[in-house]
Amino acid sequence: MKKVALIAGAQGVIGKNLADYLLSLEDWEVIGLSRRGGTSSGRLTHIAVDLLDRADTEKQLGGLPAVTHIFYTAYIDKPTWGELVAPNMTMIRNLMEVQEPVATQLQHVSLMQGYKVYGAHLGAFTTPAKESDAGRHMSADFNMDQQHYLEDLQVGKSWTWSAIRPSVVGGTALGNPMNLALLIATYASIAKEMGTPLRFPGKPGAYNKIMEMTDAGLLAKATVWAATMPTAANQAFNITNGDLFRWETMWPKIAAYFGLEVDAPLQLSLGTVMPEKVGLWDKMKAQYGLLYDYKDVASWGFGDFVFSWDYDFFADGSKARRLGFNEYVDTEKMFLDIFEELKRNRVIP
Repeated sequence: MKKVALIAGAQGVIGKNLADYLLSLEDWEVIGLSRRGGTSSGRLTHIAVDLLDRADTEKQLGGLPAVTHIFYTAYIDKPTWGELVAPNMTMIRNLMEVQEPVATQLQHVSLMQGYKVYGAHLGAFTTPAKESDAGRHMSADFNMDQQHYLEDLQVGKSWTWSAIRPSVVGGTALGNPMNLALLIATYASIAKEMGTPLRFPGKPGAYNKIMEMTDAGLLAKATVWAATMPTAANQAFNITNGDLFRWETMWPKIAAYFGLEVDAPLQLSLGTVMPEKVGLWDKMKAQYGLLYDYKDVASWGFGDFVFSWDYDFFADGSKARRLGFNEYVDTEKMFLDIFEELKRNRVIP
């Protein structure tokens, strides 16, 4: 049976990789939703839609009865945790209230979450975090609000849901506020151009804590697995590469790839220091034939956030593996593969 995926947030690092993976499978068609749209071809259709705007959502999505699977990866950023709730809840409600009634063949709704459900953004949390640990903090949390919304909406319906919880995601999509590998590649490229060592810019205590990441390609496979495997229905899953690392061992390997020396960590605010490098990037862009402007290649505030984690940051990914998802990715190789792709695409020198 032909399956039709509707991906909300199709231009982000998660949504783009998900679309690419689905299109590598013969029995899927993909409808990608994003604010800026995209070029449609073959089994991929892009629709430009503002999910915050109910009227626009109804206009663009009211006539899509063939959708069998909804993959919700959309996200809008705000300055505070509390401010995240209203817009992110509005978007998922607009999508579901418009799409669910007309999608008469709907089988599954997949919700992309993250470790905010464990309070990882607030400070030290119980590690390895298990799926059952979610929601045990007092901070505003749109991730769990979205999950509870889907749980309530699904009562009495034939479709099922899943909640996917990756760690920090590694991928190559541009224009994404949470793309750590791209940020590191940009930071290292500028350090090389300036002739400086690659110094870890985060809190000193973050350098030796246990970390993990989730490859965007691995995440796509896991998301589709959970959406199509009956035994995975109506559950949440931590999805990780399967290995752990510390920046103190990973950082020198990243530096070596760029041909850089490593010096002692030096805490600095990337959000303050790096925006002033726009002129240097413009020169690099002209000299090396790079294709993208400075604003497209890094979100320095996200780097400050991740590199401030002076506590262990990892979850228990065994639940998905016990149910049959057994893919693994070596995180060091993931970084180097992403850097190579960024070079091929003339994102970095």
